[in-house]
Amino acid sequence: MHRPALSIVVPCYNEAACLDILHGRVSAAARAAVADDYEIIFVNDGSRDDSWRVMQRLAGADPRLVAINLSRNHGHQLALTAGLDLCCGDQIMIIDADLQDPPELLTDMRATMAAEQADVVYAVRRKREGETLFKKLTAAIFYRVLDRVTDTPIPLDTGDFRLMSRRALDAFLSLPEQARFIRGMVAWIGFRQVPFVYDRAERHAGDTKYPLARMIRFAIDAVTGFSTAPLRFASHVGLALTAASLLLFVYIAIGFFTGSAVQGWTSTMLVVVLLGAVQMFVLGMIGEYLGRLYVESKRRPLYLVADVVGPIQARATLGYRAEPHSVTPALTETALVEQPLASPKRKPRAKASAPPA
Repeated sequence: MHRPALSIVVPCYNEAACLDILHGRVSAAARAAVADDYEIIFVNDGSRDDSWRVMQRLAGADPRLVAINLSRNHGHQLALTAGLDLCCGDQIMIIDADLQDPPELLTDMRATMAAEQADVVYAVRRKREGETLFKKLTAAIFYRVLDRVTDTPIPLDTGDFRLMSRRALDAFLSLPEQARFIRGMVAWIGFRQVPFVYDRAERHAGDTKYPLARMIRFAIDAVTGFSTAPLRFASHVGLALTAASLLLFVYIAIGFFTGSAVQGWTSTMLVVVLLGAVQMFVLGMIGEYLGRLYVESKRRPLYLVADVVGPIQARATLGYRAEPHSVTPALTETALVEQPLASPKRKPRAKASAPPA
């Protein structure tokens, strides 16, 4: 098996409007870096537009492009995992299909990797063009809170745009968990990792694939996948409420012995509601961790590949690749003439029984 010098992995979901210019820019950047010794992996994550048709057309015209069609929408992180599992280059570049991350930075990132003798060059966003103030603010808060609560240092303001060596990717592929936060997993494997600062461009076409609900789910996966801080928070809250209860007991005892009545039921209801809210939050966090254990215990493949177009060489280790469709030749008019349908056989009539004497 020939191992190309470079693999470029691009997960795609409803990106038909971007794919032609994306393919042209990524191909030009790859040729400038390694001549013709590269492969491009497009992963269609159950798109509802014409993304798969465009990928098929591009792969039919470019022998270095592999188009992978997942059986359904698995989500960005699992689609990216599928591409990383099925690529075979010595160096691997991860980039999104929206062209906010310029593929032309590939040559400089490879130079940084060689100069620093690094296994991972991760891109750090200095500017974020075309994004709302709300998204910029929530992203900044998320990365800084995550850095405080996780045991693994995760670089700030960093997405999945990065360049990895083959040994770093192999180490990453040894991690089989279902709920994947790839930028955190890459940070966890260690090796030498260096930053590469760049300005993020505006999205070329289409809309963001991370609405608020998906961003919240992504944040929960990140925190619960790399930290037990929520569980420790439950213990800390329990200790604090225990101390508050003791103080409240002292206050009530003093009022009882001094003859001053404790007024009203509002304060009582406030305490009850507060305790109930804390208990529900703690139970929810425990349920989140138990749910992750339940999902992991089923040991299902991380992704399912329905179709592949192009010269793929690697084998699926974290997922499942279905066999190609078996084509049944249609019956022709000649075949129908040469093999006429047999007429159905008639059942013999039953003999009439003799009349009684």
